Amino acid sequence: MIQFSNYDIISNLLYATQWTILLSIAAFIGGTSVALLLTAARLTRNTVVQKCVRLYVELFQGTPLLMQMFLCFFGLSMLGYEISAWSAAILSLTLFTSAFLVEIWRGCIDTLPKGQWEASRCLGLSFLHTLRHIILPQAIRVAVAPTVGFSVQVIKGTALASIIGFVELTKVGTMLNNATFEPFKVFALVALIYFMLCYPLSLYSKYLEKKFHVSR
Repeated sequence: MIQFSNYDIISNLLYATQWTILLSIAAFIGGTSVALLLTAARLTRNTVVQKCVRLYVELFQGTPLLMQMFLCFFGLSMLGYEISAWSAAILSLTLFTSAFLVEIWRGCIDTLPKGQWEASRCLGLSFLHTLRHIILPQAIRVAVAPTVGFSVQVIKGTALASIIGFVELTKVGTMLNNATFEPFKVFALVALIYFMLCYPLSLYSKYLEKKFHVSR
């Protein structure tokens, strides 16, 4: 059995943490970019486009993230598209994140009075001008807190990337456990690092909610 000191265990876990953070950032940026396009598409009057977006949301919300990672990693390879574990993890987390953000943002937009859309049409404003100058500035204030709160789910979701071979915090924790046979110590440290990543975001989300008076 290989001997690992506490310093070795912690240093390896902290090194792996940077990959968890990078994966979370990449997935969140990708998810918000896709969600912006889908939210705009869902607000149009085209029923076909609305149904396509609704189907997209139901598909990726209704299937486990782990299955989505398997399909992205193994499924694309079977179709002849070689994809790395890093790319498959980003792709699956982007699809997962965007599906939930679309619903979060749609709910925030729906909280705004319908009369604002009607007043904008009466003033002759186009759909894009109404969205840009009237709806979005108000919806952003409502949406920013739950969006930051959902980023916690993205960070925790990166743990599933270890299943397809991507070496991040959970994967390194498993490897260290297999080498040291000290599961309680190793996974307690892994849990502590996840907590240190997620808890500040949860607090910041509550702070933003109070700041923008969302509860009112």
